[in-house]
Amino acid sequence: MGTNENAVLRVPPASPADALAHFTGLLTFSTDVSDVFAAADLEDPGFTLVDTRGAAAWFQGRVPGAVHLPTDEIAARASELVDPAKPVVVYCWGPGCNGAYRAAVEFAKLGYRVKYMMGGYEYWVREGLPVATDAGVERGRPDPLTAPSSGVSCDC
Repeated sequence: MGTNENAVLRVPPASPADALAHFTGLLTFSTDVSDVFAAADLEDPGFTLVDTRGAAAWFQGRVPGAVHLPTDEIAARASELVDPAKPVVVYCWGPGCNGAYRAAVEFAKLGYRVKYMMGGYEYWVREGLPVATDAGVERGRPDPLTAPSSGVSCDC
């Protein structure tokens, strides 16, 4: 690459129609922690939130209101714990973990409509959102690299 070549535009951007299709497609498969938190305030958020981590992780802390269903148990237990008429939102540890993707595959195999929560439990905690344990619910301070330090929404 020459010194005057723009690496950003070496491959040109997609057409507006292709960009619209691509980014809309991404939103059909995912949501983020801020949107899940905002939906939790609704009388019926319209989906079931599922924590797909193992027992040790669940007891360490979890998103309040989530159903605990480890990925390896989805095929056997989903029908008793998760309403198939509602979409499912799955989460695992965080962006360095593909456990939520594996869980989404298992739910899709069973006929569930499914999204994954980007950032997982890690970003839930980093944004200072409420965390449940058997001792109760606590809210930490937001990480200024992931959310405004004031604790309000990023409005993005």
